[in-house]
Amino acid sequence: MNLKGKTAIVTGGGRDIGRACVMRLAKEGANVAINYFQSSEGADSAVAEIKAAGGNAFAMQGDMTKQNEVKALVAATVEAYGSVDTLMHVSGGIVKRVSIADMTLEHWNKVMELNTTSFFLAVNAVIPFLNEGSSIVSIASQAGRDGGGPGAAVYAASKGAMTTLTRGLAKELGPKVRVNALCPGMIDTDFHNIFSKPEVRTHVAGITPLKREGTPDEVANLAVFLASDEASFITGANVDINGGLLFS
Repeated sequence: MNLKGKTAIVTGGGRDIGRACVMRLAKEGANVAINYFQSSEGADSAVAEIKAAGGNAFAMQGDMTKQNEVKALVAATVEAYGSVDTLMHVSGGIVKRVSIADMTLEHWNKVMELNTTSFFLAVNAVIPFLNEGSSIVSIASQAGRDGGGPGAAVYAASKGAMTTLTRGLAKELGPKVRVNALCPGMIDTDFHNIFSKPEVRTHVAGITPLKREGTPDEVANLAVFLASDEASFITGANVDINGGLLFS
């Protein structure tokens, strides 16, 4: 997957899956613009590692639910590298687990903004600067297929909306741009460290055919493949990566 001379933007690139995507893109030769919200240490260390290996990268703080900050990230990338070949949208979150019966409109809107709206804003801002043959890859979720776990209905709805938007964008932006998404299952990240009970993680890992959780690097490998020319006939796909927990 030679990406030498290509430029990628990774939102949410300071930790976990996002940082793994950053490092794999750089390994394949891409110039990388790293957005982060709070994970400055992970983003800055990624830049240092990439530059030490002879690559090109910069990190920029920004809230991807704010249109002006999204546009600033894209503008900085174009100023640094001229154009964009890949948007890899990893930003998102669940905030906390809340049942629909107990949910406020503020919480509903916040989760939708973090996931679906941020994806729209990133795509909308980058479209004018995408080269022919470019790609967009987002991180949706298995929750978008199965409705999510307890208290995660709005998160699941927001990720389901991303999978549908992926299909619509593939039609709208083709043939110039390919658009795909990943639907990770139980991946060993801070998301589950914070929002999933240890006994639930152990149970879920145990009932997958592969009998374990996935890793951020495994997700990044698939994301970068979808971004590369090796996946040139794949668009509009929402690809499962869940150890066989859910088949589709």
